[in-house]
Amino acid sequence: MMLTRALTTVFTVSAVTNTIFTSSSLPCISAFTVGSFSSTAIQKPSIRSSLAMTSSSDRYTIADQPARFARAKEEKNQRYLDIASIYDGSYLKGKRVAITGANRGIGLSLAKELVSQGGELVAICRSSSDELEALKPAELLTGIDFTSDSDCDAISSKIKDGPIDILINNAGYFYEPVEKIDSLNFKEEMLMIDICALGPLRVTSNLYNNGLLKSDGSSSVIMITSQGGSLSWRTVQNPTGGDYGHHMSKAAANMGSVLLAQEFKQYNIPVAILHPGFNKTGMTAKYKHIWDIEGAVDASVGAMRVFHEISKVNMENTGKFINCEDGLEIPW
Repeated sequence: MMLTRALTTVFTVSAVTNTIFTSSSLPCISAFTVGSFSSTAIQKPSIRSSLAMTSSSDRYTIADQPARFARAKEEKNQRYLDIASIYDGSYLKGKRVAITGANRGIGLSLAKELVSQGGELVAICRSSSDELEALKPAELLTGIDFTSDSDCDAISSKIKDGPIDILINNAGYFYEPVEKIDSLNFKEEMLMIDICALGPLRVTSNLYNNGLLKSDGSSSVIMITSQGGSLSWRTVQNPTGGDYGHHMSKAAANMGSVLLAQEFKQYNIPVAILHPGFNKTGMTAKYKHIWDIEGAVDASVGAMRVFHEISKVNMENTGKFINCEDGLEIPW
């Protein structure tokens, strides 16, 4: 994408009114990085033209979730709307895949999909669940607190059957009450950062430093983060701010993932940074009222989307931040 220091006109689509707002800003290095601006409304265009203006490149997906879902329906995008029609999970057969937080939510759905494809599940959790145990994991590690250095340092000693082909750092935490300036919860913010950003580094470093991630190109590390960690999207997705801890934790997770991808290049271990999409889980239940508007899917569908992207991970695309809904990049 061309860098420019000229005045840049940015178009923003209102998800509610389908009105385009135009703003002019001083030095801008991408269409997703905007300085101070003032907005004025212009004539309301068609949905098609609105979405075309919002998507500045085929490389990037768009920030407005309802508009993204609407575009997929308008274009009859099978990749977005029916992942099962293009997904092939047969590559997972015989793979040893470690999944943190595999006892519920998207983690449990990933575990179910893996086992259904003949993969070996190494579940790493704080606690188990009946649904997880019904999958008969090849190895089940419980009692792991991802905020604990000592717990995570012990993971490698509890894995008995050899190296891991795919490590999926999925465990996360989302404080449900909406945080505003008059209701900040600093303790909860630090807990989210500890679990979502430091937790994956604790697990990954333990496995790598103890020889459980291979340097021959056959191991990969998958970071399940969120579009909520994109700084440049906050003006669209959080126009009135709020939810400080959640977004800060995901931004920190993304930064740690990029640095890990850079360091792991010398070890031939690719790192993928994945937004799993909007999934109907307990963690997103507080947004149940917009599930249908924004295209939320069952976690089983979300799991196929994630594994579809994992199948494409290699050293050439290491460190990319990908939206598993459409396979496009998310800007930082």
